[in-house]
Amino acid sequence: MFDTMTMTKIVGGVCGMFLVFLLGKWAAETIYHVGPAGGGHGEDHAALQAYTIDTGASDSHGDEEEDAVPFADLYAVADAGKGEGEFKACRSCHKIEDGKNGTGPHLFGIVGRAVGVVDGFNYSGNLVKVVQSWGPEELDAFLENPKGYAPGTKMSFKGMKDPEDRANLIKWLDSLDG
Repeated sequence: MFDTMTMTKIVGGVCGMFLVFLLGKWAAETIYHVGPAGGGHGEDHAALQAYTIDTGASDSHGDEEEDAVPFADLYAVADAGKGEGEFKACRSCHKIEDGKNGTGPHLFGIVGRAVGVVDGFNYSGNLVKVVQSWGPEELDAFLENPKGYAPGTKMSFKGMKDPEDRANLIKWLDSLDG
């Protein structure tokens, strides 16, 4: 079936393919060589980063609690107008009209309201056991991590990580009932 010439062509094709890949690798390393100025090819290139994309995230891995601004200070300067924009994350489950519940209870008058008192809504988990009323600090802690604050809650929201966004949202919710 295969004669010597056919086998020689197959082996030559495979060797030629490897030669092209090796030459391509050499050309790419030559063109995209990243290393110290005047550095030779003996350095460890895996440790060098060729390009850095600035994502705005801090590279510090220190304790973020030290740099955190107290919530009371954030809440004092919060912008209710920006908080209305933050409500888009809540809109799918909560209504702001008094007495109109969605998947979650209505949020009209939430700031200062006792926990678990909305008529027609069945609260879940340990929320009623965790907090007595919704003050700005309690709402901040809950909005940061609902499942961590009240284990067993059915609320599927992952939380708002930015404390300024939480303060703005709470300020807006507080402004709804005058």
